[in-house]
Amino acid sequence: MLIGAVADDFTGATDLATTLRVRGFRTAVVIDDHDLSPAHLSELDAVVVALKSRTAPVATAVSESVGAATRLLGWGAERIYAKYCSTFDSTDEGNIGPVLDALRSLLEADRVVVVPAFPANGRTVYRGHLFVGGDLLEDSSMRHHPLTPMTRSRLRDLLAPQTAAEIGEIPLATVRRGAGPLREALDAAAAGYVVVDAVDDDDLRTIAAATADDRLISGGSGLALGLEGPTGGSGVDAVGSYAARRLVVCGSASATTRGQIADAAGRHPVRRVDVAAATADPAAEAAALATWVRGLAPEAVPVVYSVGEPADVRSADSLPGAATAVETVLSTLVAGLVDHGDVDRVIVAGGETSGAVVQALGVGVLDIGPQLAPGVCWSAATTRSGRDVALVLKSGNFGGVDLFSSAWGALSPEVGA
Repeated sequence: MLIGAVADDFTGATDLATTLRVRGFRTAVVIDDHDLSPAHLSELDAVVVALKSRTAPVATAVSESVGAATRLLGWGAERIYAKYCSTFDSTDEGNIGPVLDALRSLLEADRVVVVPAFPANGRTVYRGHLFVGGDLLEDSSMRHHPLTPMTRSRLRDLLAPQTAAEIGEIPLATVRRGAGPLREALDAAAAGYVVVDAVDDDDLRTIAAATADDRLISGGSGLALGLEGPTGGSGVDAVGSYAARRLVVCGSASATTRGQIADAAGRHPVRRVDVAAATADPAAEAAALATWVRGLAPEAVPVVYSVGEPADVRSADSLPGAATAVETVLSTLVAGLVDHGDVDRVIVAGGETSGAVVQALGVGVLDIGPQLAPGVCWSAATTRSGRDVALVLKSGNFGGVDLFSSAWGALSPEVGA
C-alpha cells in the first residue's frame, strides 16, 4: 500500500520522509509538480510531495495541495498524510485550516486528527496546548517569527479562525487507554478536526494505530513513528559516493542554527553574507562568495550564513527586500558551484532557503538516505544539468550543535571526511 504525503515546505518533506524511511518505507520526495516514472514508483512504499506553500496565498496553497494529493491518488496512494510544521506555523487566515478543508472534501473524510507533536524535537501536546520544550508555543521563539508569529498555544484556538468545521479535543488519559478506546473516542467525536494529546513516542504510536483506517491524517512528522513499513525499518543506506567539495549554507535565523554556526566557526572557515551587498546586487555577492569557496583548501567545509547573532536579524530587517536577496544569493551560490562540479555535498539550513536551493538546482526527486538526527537526513538527487548531489535540507530548529561537522560521516565510507 502506497502512502502519499503533502508537505507544506521542503524541509518538512524531508523531515517526514526521514521518519518514514526509518520506519521501513522506501521513500522519495517529489518536488512540486515533478513526475515519477512507473519504474521508480514500483520501488517505493511512500511518496512525499514537497510544496513551498506554508506562507503562500491561501488560494495558491489550497490549489497546490489538492493538485499534489490528486497526483498521489493517481499514483496509487491509498492514504494521504497532510504534513505541516510541528510548531503549527500559520496565521488566522491559514494555510493549515483551508488546506485541510480542501483535502477533507477531496477524500470525503468526515473527521481528521490534528497531531503536530514531535517529542524527539521537543514538540508535545497536552490538554490541547502545544509546547516547545518546556514552554508553551506562545512563550517560545516562535512568538516572534517574522511570517507566522505564534501568539497562542491551544491548537483549537489556532485552527478555529481558519475553518468553519467543529474542532474537538481528546486528552492524554484517553490516548493512554490504548488504540481501541482512542478509536472509539475519535469515532464518537462530533467534529471535523480532533486535536489529540501526545507527549511521547508511545502516544504517537497509539494514535497511528487508532487511525490506521483513516484515508486522511494530519500532523507533524512524529505521527509517522507509529506507521509500519514493509521492510521492517532501515534507512541506513548510503546515498552514493562523492568526491568534490562540501558546503554549508544557512538562511535560518533560529537559535539552533546560530548555535551550529558558532560550533562550526571553531572548526571550519565561515563567512557571513554581506546583506547590503546582496540587496544591491545578489549576483555579484554570490560570485564573491563562490570565489571565496574555491580559494579554500579542497578538504575545507565552508559555512556561509546570513544570521550569526540576533543583531544580524535587526541589520537585515532594516534593508527592504533583504530576506529575498539573501535567499537568492545562497541558492545562486549553491547552484553555480554544483553545476560547475566544484561542490557535490551540501547542507542547507532553513525551510525557505532549502526550497530556493532545490528549485535553483532543478532537482525533481530526492531519494531519502541515512538519518542524521530526528527530522534530518541525507538525500540523493540529480540536478537539471545532470550533476549528482547529496543534500541535507533541514529545518532551522533541528539537528545537533555539531551537525555541520558530523554529518559527512554518514555518507559512503570511501569518501574522505
